[in-house]
Amino acid sequence: MLTTFPPGGLALVIGATGSIGAALLTHLQADTTFARTLGLSRTSQPALDLLDEASIAAAAQSIAALGLEVRLIIDATGTLHGDGYQPEKSWQQLDPVQMANAFAINAIGPALLMKHGLPLFPRHGKAVFATLSAKVGSIGDNRLGGWYSYRASKAALNQLVHTAAIELHRRQPEALCVALHPGTVHSALSAPFAKTGLDVQPPDQAALRLLKVIDDLNATDSGGFFNHDGTVLPW
Repeated sequence: MLTTFPPGGLALVIGATGSIGAALLTHLQADTTFARTLGLSRTSQPALDLLDEASIAAAAQSIAALGLEVRLIIDATGTLHGDGYQPEKSWQQLDPVQMANAFAINAIGPALLMKHGLPLFPRHGKAVFATLSAKVGSIGDNRLGGWYSYRASKAALNQLVHTAAIELHRRQPEALCVALHPGTVHSALSAPFAKTGLDVQPPDQAALRLLKVIDDLNATDSGGFFNHDGTVLPW
C-alpha cells in the first residue's frame, strides 16, 4: 500500500498494455490509496497514442472531466527495437529514420505527456509524474558505447524531466517529476538482450520495486533520476 499520498484521487498508467505497465496497473488497482486507477493505451477508452498529441490532449481532458484529483501518472512507454531495426553497435549503423522513431517515442512522446499531464496535478499535496527511463541513458555511466539512438533518446528524456520539474516546482511545490530505471525486466523489449547472469526481474517484481521508490520520494527528489532500488543514478 502506498502511504505517502493523500487518500483518494486518481492514478494513471500510460502504456498499460506493456509488461511493466500492466503489472503496475494491477498493483495500483489493488491498492486502496487511490479512489480510481486507469490504464491508458492506444486501445483504451479514452485512447492515447504517444505519437498523436491530439489524442494525448483529448485523454487529458477526459481525465479532468472525471473530477478527481490526479495524484500519480506513470509513463511506462518506450522503444528499443522493432520494425526491422536493432540497437546500433557502431556509428556505421546510424539511421535517421530509426533515430527519429526512438526520439519520438522515448523523448517527444513523454514530453507531451508532461505538457498535458502535469497541469492536472492539484495545487497541494504529493503528486508524482514518473517516466521509465534507462540506466544506459546516463552519460556519466556510459562505458560500453553503442545503442546510440536508445541512449541518446533516454538522455534527452532525463533532461526533459529535470527541466519540467523546475517549472512544476514553481506551480506546485509538493509535486514531483522524476525518471526511473526499472532494471532489466522480462518483456518483449528486453528479451533479445537478456544475457545469462543478468538480473532479469519478472514484471510483477519490477512494478513493486518501482512503486516503493515512488512512495519513498519527497518533494526534494523532484527532477531526479532513480534506480529501481531507490539509489540516485548519474546523469
